[in-house]
Amino acid sequence: MIRHVVMFNWTPEATAEQVEQVVTELGKLPARIGAIKAYAFGPDAGFAQGNFDFAVTADFDDEAGYVSYRDHPDHREIVQRLIAPIMAERSAVQFEVTGP
Repeated sequence: MIRHVVMFNWTPEATAEQVEQVVTELGKLPARIGAIKAYAFGPDAGFAQGNFDFAVTADFDDEAGYVSYRDHPDHREIVQRLIAPIMAERSAVQFEVTGP
């Protein structure tokens, strides 16, 4: 299994409404992209200073599943229309899940 993790810091100008729209639209992706096996996302819980503002995790059977998600038009549209305009910083990793 491949796990994709992406974290965002929002711009100071990002509004709560803009972030909520990101949440709403991301929530539609599992029904639209069959390669997604597990999907979780949300704002930082605020337990520690210095964390990113928002994170997404997604699991796929294999690299091909991840690539189909990454390149899917619905995903690309959310990134371009909703995330990019309010994104100050992004960090991501994909790794093979091992163990239980």
